Amino acid sequence: MMTDPIADLLTRIRNGISARKNSVDIPSSRTKVEICKILKEEGYILNFKETDDGKQGVLTVDLKYTPNGKPCVDGIERVSRPGRRVYRGTEEIEPVLNNLGMNLISTSKGIMTDRKARELNVGGEVLLRVW
Repeated sequence: MMTDPIADLLTRIRNGISARKNSVDIPSSRTKVEICKILKEEGYILNFKETDDGKQGVLTVDLKYTPNGKPCVDGIERVSRPGRRVYRGTEEIEPVLNNLGMNLISTSKGIMTDRKARELNVGGEVLLRVW
């Protein structure tokens, strides 16, 4: 049994990048799909697609590299964990690398980037950090 599926998503992405894979397969969930939507919108991954395997479903994430072969994701880490949840208000959300990266925050209005959360003046649980 997996206790932290979001950490599993991040680990599979990190391992795929370090192995220079073009894509990685991950067990699907609604939260993982929302995270992948934001990563695609922000330009950290190429694409993703959901396929039904008769059970939970599989999420195939296409990893993105620059023309010279450098991965677009320099770092990706989990902030809030099942054993230690991290909640921040609008004013308490810290920028990642002077706004070169982003935080993903689970708010009452859905999962969104830290910039959008500040814009909508909502806080929530800081899920992960990408740069």
